[in-house]
Amino acid sequence: MNMKTSNSETIHFIDKLKQRWQVQSLWQVMLILLTFTLTGSTVVYLRKALFSVLDYNDQTPFWIKAITYLVFIFPAYQILILIYGSILGQFRFFWEKEKRLMNFIKHKLLKL
Repeated sequence: MNMKTSNSETIHFIDKLKQRWQVQSLWQVMLILLTFTLTGSTVVYLRKALFSVLDYNDQTPFWIKAITYLVFIFPAYQILILIYGSILGQFRFFWEKEKRLMNFIKHKLLKL
């Protein structure tokens, strides 16, 4: 089985991203993907550092790790994506995504 992706498949994928994200250029798609990459990598580092400082290990119950993640790491991700997005000139794109996410969370919490 051939695992290589053809150029036309790659172009089709990028065109789908442009349409989904409502952006005009390949350059903007690349900057958005880079923002996600930098944010994700930074959050992985922060999580490892935080869990180390808190002395979490394999014996730490999952629910404690999950609560810590939700309280510290999830908000850090939201802030970092705006910071990296700003640095890379994509603040407006990520700000719109953040507003939608916060509205979604607010409506879900109000239903509880």
